[in-house]
Amino acid sequence: MLSDNVKLGDEHAPHRSLFNALGFTGEEMRKPMVGIVSSYNEIVPGHMNIDKIVDAVKLGVAEAGGMPVVFPAIAVCDGIAMGHIGMKYSLVTRDLIADSTECMARAHQFDALVMVPNCDKNVPGLLMAAARVNVPTVFVSGGPMLAGHVHGKKTSLSSMFEAVGAKKAGTIDEEELRYFDEHTCPTCGSCSGMYTANSMNCLTEAIGMGLRGNGTVPAVYSERLRIAKMAGYAVMDMLKKNIRPRDILTKEAFMNALTVDMALGCSTNTMLHLPAIAHEAGIELNMEIANEVSDRTPNLCHLAPAGHTYMEDLNEAGGVYAVMNELSKKNLLNLDCMTVTGKTVGENIASVTNKNTEVIRSIDDPFMNEGGIAVLKGNIAPDTGIVKRSAVAEEMMVHSGPARVFDCEEDAIKAIYEGKINAGDVVVIRYEGPKGGPGMREMLNPTSAIAGMGLGSSVALITDGRFSGASRGASIGHVSPEAAVGGPIALIEEGDIIKIDIPANRLDVDVPDDVLEERRKKWQPREPRVKDGYLARYEKMVTSGNRGAILELGSQ
Repeated sequence: MLSDNVKLGDEHAPHRSLFNALGFTGEEMRKPMVGIVSSYNEIVPGHMNIDKIVDAVKLGVAEAGGMPVVFPAIAVCDGIAMGHIGMKYSLVTRDLIADSTECMARAHQFDALVMVPNCDKNVPGLLMAAARVNVPTVFVSGGPMLAGHVHGKKTSLSSMFEAVGAKKAGTIDEEELRYFDEHTCPTCGSCSGMYTANSMNCLTEAIGMGLRGNGTVPAVYSERLRIAKMAGYAVMDMLKKNIRPRDILTKEAFMNALTVDMALGCSTNTMLHLPAIAHEAGIELNMEIANEVSDRTPNLCHLAPAGHTYMEDLNEAGGVYAVMNELSKKNLLNLDCMTVTGKTVGENIASVTNKNTEVIRSIDDPFMNEGGIAVLKGNIAPDTGIVKRSAVAEEMMVHSGPARVFDCEEDAIKAIYEGKINAGDVVVIRYEGPKGGPGMREMLNPTSAIAGMGLGSSVALITDGRFSGASRGASIGHVSPEAAVGGPIALIEEGDIIKIDIPANRLDVDVPDDVLEERRKKWQPREPRVKDGYLARYEKMVTSGNRGAILELGSQ
């Protein structure tokens, strides 16, 4: 066992003395040492219950013969960080989480790990760490929030942001806005729609690193505690069988995850996180393959914000495994992939049935014949532009209109709220990419403002930043190359006609190549917005969004 390096032999007596200082018994020190990575804190609603999940994991590990040892991981609440400088610190935590977990795991020679994340960057960050450290590892999340109830209708955080736009437009008053903010987020847990946190927790099941229900069982259900105990049992079984993350995180497993992603209609942030996780597993996952997967994968779910069903509904319908069972009926998954259960994907999903075909459509009656996400290309986005196709109104699937150009999110928000954006416009927000931000902020505030002011089916938004899973509408993000490195989005001028054709996977500006080239000759790089601290270091190392915004020395 790895932990023997700090426990056995005379030369490790100093290490044992420190374990004694921790109160460990000799019996405990003879057991495998299992690190439990807890992202518990008191600022993120999706993490406030994780202390209870961790306690249940500890019981499971101990009952199965291991020595559980807890250490922490940080977490940022994207909802609280949204719309101000705090959002620059969201995506960047993914790498801090991966790095710090790697440091803790290797410095202390843990034999196995149980990761307990929940909200947005914790899941991919800890998956990246799992691939690096490569000791037996199981994931168990804090679980999703129950949906809110406003005037008898289920709702979620995206409705709250849109209510702000409605207030600005004068369609609701202060009292109604207050009613929304008191009834939208009723419990602990990750926000109740198919946003980034829930997308990544569901994909952890799909890729084989989480037990059934990890992505969908609500945070407040006691079933969540049972899953946590079973995660403790499972990691000890993996240790005995020597099943490691890189045995699970294969190319085929990532293709399964992409396929389930398309069927569920996940957040566009998965197009950042899956390549980054694959990179840590030694696999190149080019996002251009996403359209191939999408073309053959029907979209089976329209969870909020794409529709009016929520994570609790998906759970009751059979969860991720039921979606996977539907996909398997047309041989869309590799069923031989290994999982943390010690069984294959095919064995895991064999007996699971779809209990509600309104929530999870039959494979023969999908919401759409193509997947929920599309990768667009064109003279604005030579590398990529990403859109959540399943959340776009039919009338906006093909759209052209004049560019309204803003060099930061704040300027765009001000124009939207002041009524300066008109039906038919295409809002362009640039210099918000991984380097330009820095940190590639989410644009939930602008998209929600557009929707709340009644422009969601007539105004598009494109950015080299990214979108929350809570965004809906013709919202095209991850435009690469980004403006900060001279990508074509930097060359767009006010009034240029932008052409969006989502069925054809195209994103173009109607400007001749020679004119764009003349503009390029005049373009000058901007001074970095942040000159000190972690963000300044991040800006120097981060790569393009189409590569997953991974960190490399000397990146461009």
